[in-house]
Amino acid sequence: MLKIGVLGAGHLGKIHIRLIKELTTDFELVGFYDPSDENARSAEEQYGVQRFDSMEQLIDAVDCIDIVTPTITHYECASLAIRKTKHVFVEKPVTETVEEAKSLMNLALEAGVKVQVGHVERFNPAFAAAVPYLNRPMFIETHRLAQFNPRGTDVPVVLDLMIHDLDIILSVVKSGIKRISASGVAVVSDTPDITNARIEFDNGCVANLTASRISMKNMRKSRFFQKDAYISVDFLTKELEVVRMENMEDEPGPFDIVFDMGNGKPVKKIFFDKPHLGESNAIQQELKTFADAINQNTTPIVSLEDGYHALDVAHQILEKLKLSTSLVSNI
Repeated sequence: MLKIGVLGAGHLGKIHIRLIKELTTDFELVGFYDPSDENARSAEEQYGVQRFDSMEQLIDAVDCIDIVTPTITHYECASLAIRKTKHVFVEKPVTETVEEAKSLMNLALEAGVKVQVGHVERFNPAFAAAVPYLNRPMFIETHRLAQFNPRGTDVPVVLDLMIHDLDIILSVVKSGIKRISASGVAVVSDTPDITNARIEFDNGCVANLTASRISMKNMRKSRFFQKDAYISVDFLTKELEVVRMENMEDEPGPFDIVFDMGNGKPVKKIFFDKPHLGESNAIQQELKTFADAINQNTTPIVSLEDGYHALDVAHQILEKLKLSTSLVSNI
């Protein structure tokens, strides 16, 4: 069993503490560290977990560390743990800057440790069920809209919300990026609160992403369009809808839905699939796969490289936003 410690006992940190305590066959939760007395007292009272006096003491006492701290501290925490040859789980975005992510990749390679990044939507049951249906999608549309919450406004909406969909798209589209364009508006904070980005890939696929933290209602939906199929993934309701077409081999039945293209082309039968998805906790699932990667010496499902690529594209979008904002302000 792996000895693990949690860095950070804020809102999300407490969720991690609770879920790790339930993974009794994978982890022994040794303790946590948080410089905030208020956060620490709450975590101790709720979960009866030991608070360590320093980050270094906690890292020395464990086999692996779970970093659930503000993004600006990720590099400091992760690099210290890696240098002490501890395996690392770090929440998204992996670091504040692309250069920091590159440095972590070099450190992890040298130390020979596993690093997993907390892009939790990879473990959403709706997306997990969609993966077998996804076959070279050529147009992707995502909407990630959230009602306003001051928590999270310390980073641009691209790094707070859109980066989830960037990771999903990059995991599906195995191609280089040809062009990125973006626009956004700062409404309540100092950085864009609503952003739209368009990514054109070398293989011809186009992804159109919208992220907002000033919406009247929450939405987390992605739509994938590919040859003979349309796949809709609702990350919020954890529902999957698949519409696909196949060539008709026999005469259609009385209840079959068919699509006749004419001009001698094969008649296609339309199938509507809405599979029943079992209940699962995505955060707990990603933590369990982190343990599996360590124990089985395999690459984590969301690797450090994956986190780096998502962050790199996010920063490219941020650069495009700066350019579009400066152009508008000069008009």
